[in-house]
Amino acid sequence: MFSNLGDMGKMLAGMQENATRLQAELESKSFSVKSGGGMVEVQMNGKGEVIDIIIDDSLMSDKDSLQILLIGALNDANKMVQQNQQTSAMGMLGGMNPFGAK
Repeated sequence: MFSNLGDMGKMLAGMQENATRLQAELESKSFSVKSGGGMVEVQMNGKGEVIDIIIDDSLMSDKDSLQILLIGALNDANKMVQQNQQTSAMGMLGGMNPFGAK
């Protein structure tokens, strides 16, 4: 599989470098989702952390609607982040062949 341990070490170092680069890319991305026709907007970074929530003033007196729209927006934003993470990870792994075939 590996011609020597040095090749394996180089591959592992390359994987670590790519993982660090991927983490930095994810942190710099931002995803925005609106629900309720734009009455609620949620922004998340690529790590899945909520960085902003914007709520239309008209929802402040309708707690039930606000909760439903907020849950929907958070779930949609989380799905976008997860899909981006999977796509980015697959892209990172796509360029590497641990079995040494060319």
